[in-house]
Amino acid sequence: QVQLVESGGGLAQAGGSLRLSCAASGRTFSNYAMGWFRQAPGKEREFVAVVGVTGRRTHLADSVKGRFTISRDNALKTVLLVMDSLKPEDTAVYYCGASDVGGRDVILDNFDSKYEYDYWGQGTQVTVSS
Repeated sequence: QVQLVESGGGLAQAGGSLRLSCAASGRTFSNYAMGWFRQAPGKEREFVAVVGVTGRRTHLADSVKGRFTISRDNALKTVLLVMDSLKPEDTAVYYCGASDVGGRDVILDNFDSKYEYDYWGQGTQVTVSS
């Protein structure tokens, strides 16, 4: 069992920045690829970014490439999502997810599906005003 708690959401202006953090507790953090997804009202949960077990591999959605950065700290059991150049369309509830990959540094192309993830946090609201 893995427990995930997101923090860092809030209100930002377009062009601004926010930093989201996901704190994990429970089983071996380094067994999991860690992802961020988001869900706007009336829409499906969509992929934002994922980071592999060592932090060396990352994969980001086209809509956030060049603006968002994902990283992890295995010692602190945290995952960060740094969001720059925010747009109103980034407004959503952001969720942290954990996918058990057995500690393998796998290629992440298939981890843009919510069905690849075993655990989820409760989410944190991000609102970007124009």
